[in-house]
Amino acid sequence: MAQEYEQLLLKNQLCFPMYACGRKIVSAYTPYLKPLGLTYTQYVVLMVLWEKESINVGQLGRILHLDAGTLTPLLKNFEKEGYVTRERSKEDERVTLIEITEKGNSLKEECKDIPFKISKEASSIDEKESKELYKLLYKFLGDRS
Repeated sequence: MAQEYEQLLLKNQLCFPMYACGRKIVSAYTPYLKPLGLTYTQYVVLMVLWEKESINVGQLGRILHLDAGTLTPLLKNFEKEGYVTRERSKEDERVTLIEITEKGNSLKEECKDIPFKISKEASSIDEKESKELYKLLYKFLGDRS
């Protein structure tokens, strides 16, 4: 009977190991981020802001593959915490500009070792495999990164 619905077998689903890996990665980051009061999503938002310093919500969403419905409450919370400022663009009021504050930048120091800890602890693949996987995942996402 299983052969009749081969397309529905879990072992034939590319999406499942991707989903499970995503959960494993977020779980690996949690012990490092929770003491800082951060979720994984907040952490990746901060990484973009540390790099760009100022960005609009639409650009941030495209980089992180997140919609405004996810980003808006997160950014409002970051603003309350003093990590970012939010301001409407003077050229187009529909656009919200996000800028990292000094307080938001100070979190960089507390987070700087997390990628090294994760790469040592969370993965059983070597550096070459990691780079290939990175390329394949971004290809899957449709990005040129």
